[in-house]
Amino acid sequence: MKTYFSLVMLLLILVGFRADDYHTTSGTVYDTENNRPLQGVTIKVEGTHITTTSNNKGKYMLNVPNGATHLLFSMIGFESKRVRIEKTSLLDVWLDPSNASLEETVIVDASKARRSNMRTATFISAQTKSIPRGGLVINRHYPTYPSTESYKKISENGFIDPKQEPLSTFAIDVDAASYSNVRRFINNGQLPPKDAVRLEEMINYFQYNLAAPNNNDPVAIHTELSSAPWNVKHHLLRIGLKAKTMKTDKLPPSNFVFLLDVSGSMSDFNRLPLVKTSMKLLVDQLRDKDHVAIVTYAGSAEIKLTSTAGNNKIKIKDAIDALEANGSTAGGAGIKLAYRLAKESFIKEGNNRIILASDGDFNVGPSSDADMEELVANERQSGISLSVLGFGMGNLKDSKMETLANKGHGNYAYIDNLAEARKAMVTEFGSTLFTVAKDVKMQVEFNPAKVQAYRLLGYENRLLEKEDFNNDQKMGGDMGVGHTVTALYEIIPAGIKDDYVGNVDPLKYQSPNKSTVISNSTEMATIKFRYKNPESEKSNLKKLSIAAKPVSFSETSEDFKFTSAVAEFGLLLRNSAYKQQAAYDGLITRAKKAKGIDEEGYRAEFIKLAENTKLLAKSNDITQGNN
Repeated sequence: MKTYFSLVMLLLILVGFRADDYHTTSGTVYDTENNRPLQGVTIKVEGTHITTTSNNKGKYMLNVPNGATHLLFSMIGFESKRVRIEKTSLLDVWLDPSNASLEETVIVDASKARRSNMRTATFISAQTKSIPRGGLVINRHYPTYPSTESYKKISENGFIDPKQEPLSTFAIDVDAASYSNVRRFINNGQLPPKDAVRLEEMINYFQYNLAAPNNNDPVAIHTELSSAPWNVKHHLLRIGLKAKTMKTDKLPPSNFVFLLDVSGSMSDFNRLPLVKTSMKLLVDQLRDKDHVAIVTYAGSAEIKLTSTAGNNKIKIKDAIDALEANGSTAGGAGIKLAYRLAKESFIKEGNNRIILASDGDFNVGPSSDADMEELVANERQSGISLSVLGFGMGNLKDSKMETLANKGHGNYAYIDNLAEARKAMVTEFGSTLFTVAKDVKMQVEFNPAKVQAYRLLGYENRLLEKEDFNNDQKMGGDMGVGHTVTALYEIIPAGIKDDYVGNVDPLKYQSPNKSTVISNSTEMATIKFRYKNPESEKSNLKKLSIAAKPVSFSETSEDFKFTSAVAEFGLLLRNSAYKQQAAYDGLITRAKKAKGIDEEGYRAEFIKLAENTKLLAKSNDITQGNN
């Protein structure tokens, strides 16, 4: 509690409030139905842009202008509440569950909505039958964002016949940006764009209880096989990787360069002020042997702080405090300058990393996704990683941010609030910023005698050619200290009739494939994965065979059940062609039973998110007009 309040006060100070013009109001938000604290409630000072959200214990804190009179409390599934600010600094609030799910809606002419012209909106009840043809329904209490955000198109993986393609090859992905970005949409009363939903990032947002390697290997591999909850005739194979853990004082020295976007588009309260808070949280984790430099970019790139020892925290924080947002966005120039500075302070056998914080809206110099990819690819052999922190809403360039992180040997996180900043910069400090295995790639060979077809869930942007697996020049993904990575395969067992297994007429000009299948093998698949030690360019190979012996779903681990719930949630959000019998009720029930030990409250937050999404999806189905 004390730590949370301290972090919130730090954010308020960074925004630049004068203490004599504001007073602090804090408290807890509860559900009146069961008196439990509510996480994710939006609290806004009426008539201002000052906003926060309640944490996983329902607590909030705001610095309120002295002239303000009311706070507005809102959350999907609950009645919004306008509460008068009393003289006392403590203000607890109880919200009533909504009797009519998303009762008040806005009906906006679809053509006007595309131009973001909301002035002609007419408020009616969601239960009315008089919805105009072509109407677009938007929740009354939550903002909608202009369609300037960009997401890379996802062509969803389909089922593959192992007789034709027995090998599935991909680079692992530890990014988690998709989940927090999706959460932002849902908490603001909107279903996310389907291309914003990357299944692997949804799944890998959570940590799982996997055993770390008990030898000198940096990564251990684990598997589970059972039925798929959305189609019990299919199997679900879970492959889990767990990186070794290290104590903070044993981590190598770091050479960090903070590359901070201070352009005009970063001026909102949830952009540069939140960037400053996030960077200060990271500074608090630095040791004496670590160093930090700061590069900013707006119309041009500038060095705001040369490399400074981590024990000089006041100097580093003063440099962060002095940052202001204005001007255009010369992101390419900033990246070049950051790499130059990182090279000048390069630590051999150390952790050399650029941390880019931006909304990705580059508009000066090279700015396309291809331009950015080329800039970072040219530094691929420098030994310097590039991690990306995305901020803001409305103009988030997710496609560009993901590309930079993938090509820069780094990770990508989206930070929409203080709690997420704490997760990235404090709770998962080591796994986010210290690599123990790089260029991790996986290749699974399926046995046609046991597998009729298989499908990799997610990783569409990380697929590799089969030849890339043994080619050390082809990049994989990086794993940090204590990181877990999960991959799921949906498998159609041999011998069952299934609509997803297509029939193809015999070829006219060549003979059918006569390759021999080893029918007496009891193995379903063989998993191979490659990785490099951080200082090596030569990969190591590990193998593991999987028996074709699925266990009953009830006998699987809590993590298997919870992972399957997150995957099913993603299938529904994407309205996947492969969702089959996926349903919100089933995944919510399963997630509740598999919540397990949830000290940080992330799994409880997921359950609430799924419940809210069920309401949104139902409202969307009822009230979406025909185009």
